[in-house]
Amino acid sequence: MFPRPLTPLAVAKGVEPLGRPPRRAPLGRARAGLGGAPLLLPSMLMFAVIVASSGLLLMIERGILAEMKPLPLNPSSHKGAAWRGAAFKPLDASDPDLQVRRDVRNRTLRTVCGQPGMPRDPWDLPVGQRRTLLRHILVSDRYHFLYCYVPKVACSNWKRVLKVLAGVLDSVDVRLKMDHRSDLVFLADLRPEEIRYRLQHYFKFLFVRDPLERLLSAYRNKFGEIREYQQRYGAEIVRRYRAGAGPSPAGDDVTFPEFLRYLVDEDPEHMNEHWMPVYHLCQPCAVHYDFVGSYERLEADANQVLEWVQAPTHVRFPARQAWYRPASPESLHYHLCSVPRALLQDVLPKYILDFSLFAYPLPNVTRAACNQ
Repeated sequence: MFPRPLTPLAVAKGVEPLGRPPRRAPLGRARAGLGGAPLLLPSMLMFAVIVASSGLLLMIERGILAEMKPLPLNPSSHKGAAWRGAAFKPLDASDPDLQVRRDVRNRTLRTVCGQPGMPRDPWDLPVGQRRTLLRHILVSDRYHFLYCYVPKVACSNWKRVLKVLAGVLDSVDVRLKMDHRSDLVFLADLRPEEIRYRLQHYFKFLFVRDPLERLLSAYRNKFGEIREYQQRYGAEIVRRYRAGAGPSPAGDDVTFPEFLRYLVDEDPEHMNEHWMPVYHLCQPCAVHYDFVGSYERLEADANQVLEWVQAPTHVRFPARQAWYRPASPESLHYHLCSVPRALLQDVLPKYILDFSLFAYPLPNVTRAACNQ
């Protein structure tokens, strides 16, 4: 059986995400050119997110959701692509926590996306949001799937897989520096009628990650290792938020709290893709994704997708390198406990939809938890 398409969430047309309006112009962009401060999400959408999230969490706490039958699978509702009609292996039902999270995610997405005024396809979105979306959806015409890539959620490995499937690389294990544009096809490269056809007929998926863990990964990678980011973003962050920084800081010693202060002042719609919220990157109300995989089950979920799209059996998702040390829940907890509580309260609204829609818990930074 194949999983029924989810009905995920995106931002309503012409609307900005939750949180107060940005207080500073983003780096390299004049605020005056954006037409004034962004609007808040409408109260009806806010109400739906709160009701869906809090209600489902209460059901989990009381053990009600565990007793409910999962949402029905309906592979017969799709017609026309190569993967529809194959014999599909069902998702792992042996992990009750996984099943609860997927059901919470599914139901929350359906509830919020079902609100009046929510986009139903990419052409319901403002031009800027649609451009961002189409530039982040990769196309495999040979295997009839669309993948919305989210930076810091193993997107480089997925791009490597796409190049192998397209015959550009011999193996996912080839040791080459990843070119993130060449030999890849994006929806933005196609004509509107070609985009619509693929959105209707192809298997669509994305992968998500704990929002704050993703931010920590971006911080460690971009400001700890990449000179271009230190010069372009780091130097300005230090000038803005560090007393006595001087006019020409190197930008190679940005602290995590300084990075978060910068995010508080940024307009999410114009953020760098490595820390832009997932709902802005992938617009999961405008695109009805068939599957949302998670970083926590990356290899298993990714190989399940490859099986569903009937990739050759020798093509498997790359295993994590032994030397790689991703941002872990433990390191995230350590960093968050060093951040002022008021700063976290300012950052979280920027990513609240990613937390709610993809069933990630808010961080526990109580004094007791941080003292452990």
